[in-house]
Amino acid sequence: MTDQRIEGVANEMEGKVQAASGRFAGDTKMQIEGRLRQAKGQAQQAYGRVIDGLDGLVEKAPEQYRAHARTGLDFARRKPLLTTGIVAGLAILLAGAGRRR
Repeated sequence: MTDQRIEGVANEMEGKVQAASGRFAGDTKMQIEGRLRQAKGQAQQAYGRVIDGLDGLVEKAPEQYRAHARTGLDFARRKPLLTTGIVAGLAILLAGAGRRR
């Protein structure tokens, strides 16, 4: 289990507690912040699941590519937001390139 998944569970639980406290106190701002934290936790958990899945793929990669794959995976673990942005940018570029043809 990666750090992202553990942090995600913690954020999701904190968000649930904060949203419930806001509901109990009648504080809408606290409720919204709790829901946002809960969504952040769910996103972190999903990212952690992807990273865990990629760990298995690295082990199945040909020997000459494993070191590069591990380096990329370590980068993704250290910089999750940057990695997500890079992947999203590539997806947009590829989608645009596919439409032009």
